[in-house]
Parts: sequence; C-alpha cells; structure tokens
Amino acid sequence: MVEVTGAGNANRRLAEDEVRALLAGLADSWDLAGRRVLFVIPDGTRTAPMPLMFRLLHEQLAGVVARMDFVVALGTHPLLDDAAIDALLGIDPSDRAGRYAGVGIFNHRWDLPDTFVTIGAIPAAEAGELSEGRLAVEVPVRINRAVLEYDLLVVCGPVFPHEIVGFSGGNKYFFPGVGGPEVIDFTHWLGALETSYQLIGVGGTPVREAIERAASFIPTPTAAMCMVVADDGLAGLYLGPVRAAWEQAAKLSAQVHVRYVPHPFRQVLAVVPPMYGDLWTGAKAMYKVEPVVADGGEVILYAPHITEFSATHGEVIEHIGYHVRDYYLAQWDRFAGFPWAVLAHSTHVKGIGTYRDGVETPRIRVSLASAIPPERCEAVNLAYRDLATIDPAAYAGREDDGILMLPKAGETLYRLESNRP
Repeated sequence: MVEVTGAGNANRRLAEDEVRALLAGLADSWDLAGRRVLFVIPDGTRTAPMPLMFRLLHEQLAGVVARMDFVVALGTHPLLDDAAIDALLGIDPSDRAGRYAGVGIFNHRWDLPDTFVTIGAIPAAEAGELSEGRLAVEVPVRINRAVLEYDLLVVCGPVFPHEIVGFSGGNKYFFPGVGGPEVIDFTHWLGALETSYQLIGVGGTPVREAIERAASFIPTPTAAMCMVVADDGLAGLYLGPVRAAWEQAAKLSAQVHVRYVPHPFRQVLAVVPPMYGDLWTGAKAMYKVEPVVADGGEVILYAPHITEFSATHGEVIEHIGYHVRDYYLAQWDRFAGFPWAVLAHSTHVKGIGTYRDGVETPRIRVSLASAIPPERCEAVNLAYRDLATIDPAAYAGREDDGILMLPKAGETLYRLESNRP
C-alpha cells in the first residue's frame, strides 16, 4: 500500500455510487482476502456518514475477509450502549442478529486497566525534541491489546480542525482513540502549552508529530479511510497509508471547515448541538470561535441539554476548575499530579490569558448557558448565563453589529481574514 486513492472537492458532495466505486476492488488492492481486519471508528461526537460506510464496507468485504470487526475509538469518552452503537451505524437489533451477525462491534474499554498492552516508549530525550523542549519526559506507549489480534487496522473517520493536534483524524484514532493515558496526557498537555489558539487548524504541529511517533510502535499494519464531512454531505474520501491519507483530507478540511471573517466579534452565541453530551465535548464550540472573538469579548455556549462538565472527568474538573494555562504553570507543584489531559481541557475552555501576581486575566469571557446551575459554574471559575434570558433568534443576522450566532457550533473553525495563510 504505497499511494492514496480517493476523491474530494470543497464545492460538491460525493454520491453513494461514487463512494461505492471508491471502495470497489478494495479487497484486491489492499490484499484483504482471508485477513482479519479491525476498523477503528469515531463515536457520535463527530459528524460522519458511518451508516453508509458500515453498510458499504460490509457489502464489499463480507465473505472475503476472515474477520471484520469495528471498535469505537472513545479516547476517554463515555461508553456507548447497544442502542447508541446501533444509532451510530444505522442498524437495529435485528440487523445485528441477521445480516451483520458475523461482525464484531465493541467499545474501546479505556476504563479497564487490562485493556492495554505496552508496545514501546518514547525516550525522554526524544519527547523533548518532539515537544520543542517543553516536555522532556519518558512516555510509555500503551494501546488496546485488541490491535494485536488482527492482520490490518483501518482508521475510518472524519478529519476536522482540532484544538490540540491541528487537524483531527488519521493516527489520532489510535492515540488517544484506543491509546493509553500516558500518550493522552503527554499530547494534551503539550497542546495546552502551545495553546489551542495557536494550534487549531494548523497542518503540522508538535502534537501531531508526537502522535505519529506513538503510532510508529504499533506492530500491526495500518491503513486509513479519511473522510471530509460537510453539513450537507461527504466532500472527500481518501484511502491509503494513514499519514498520507490524513494529509490529503486535512488539505480539503482546511477548505471546507474554515470560515474567514473580516473583523473580530465582541460577542458570539455558539449553539452546542446535542451530539455533544457534556462540556468536555461541547467546548469545541468555544475552541472553534476563539480566534475571532475580540479582546474583552464574550463567547456564550448555549447548551440547554448539558447537565455536566464531564461525564468522565467531572470530579477532577470540579476540583481544579477552569483556568488559563499560566495559572497552572505558576503553581505547577500543586497541579502536576492531576491528569494532564484534564488540565489541558481546562485551559482550552478558558482560552488564552495571563496570570501575574496572583491575578488571572483571561483574554475573553466564556459563559455557559446550560442546565448546570450558577453556583456550580461559579465554583469552577466559569461565567454563567441564564437560559431563560437568551433567545438565539435575537442573535442571528447581527454580524455587522459585532455579534455572531452559530446555530451548530463545534466543527467549523472561524478565523480572521488577516490571518488567512
């Protein structure tokens, strides 16, 4: 497997027959006959045509491969129950028992220590080089031991601008998708040190290189099906070696998922869609607009459905709160023992800012309008907005007034024209 095949165009969408044609002959071109194949797929927090891909992959490969399974690359997101997995893949219990009876579909059980096997380690000196001198620590590389049970691992997921790695997708489906906490903590805190403000929507980042290095330890051959998904359909699909397929998809994502605006906004109302079930995932609505909020401006995360800061890491967040990066760096002895990925999330939600002489000064105000009450928001150092006082329709169409309303925030990145590459 030496080259990428596929198609993509920012101005049109791939029809089902085109996707089927791209997948046709895959068994021969990838030499899949009689092999055990594991597809590594996203959960419901990424927009992707997974029902289509699941159906077409089964259509092409059932009876050809010896084994065909799917693992949901949760990272540390909540486990999906059977109903959620069925909804993700567009199937029902009768499908599981019938036409897809031979297909294994399972969660990445990040919550069970026995899930992981160590496949290597990034030495401290190399970690220092990868992080441009920021984090010279040894990083054990652990991954879901299931990856050792297959002949080929196939990443099958979308690519979007991402707050930590620049653009999501590719080998990120292994780390953090099905990887251990050590690489997760290292890469997330490295991203926090760089800041989301600097990294989001950038093709080549130190975090990406760290993930690529971790992935190099995977002993099983890998490949990818990288998708670029717009609100109205599939803009691109690239098949081939993971890094090369991801690079093609990231180039197209930069055209599809980045909107340039002429001036910053004093206020942004970011409507958090239901696919983000907590602030841990819903904060993507903040990350994607931070670059176009004026100094001293406000982002309102409008999320009536959100009741928790994090379904997984809520206890830690309730303890440390939300703060700018420098707040933690100035008190590192106090915070170094907390999970670095959670510290990183905290800084990304708060945005860039300063901490001098005991005074924290965020560049912008981030307010949460959700089902989380004001006292809980105050306790974690997050501004509160009363849902009852907000009518999203009143924010629409006011860009000339310095107000931006996003009806589905979280996947499109907003940047200033003056910062166009």
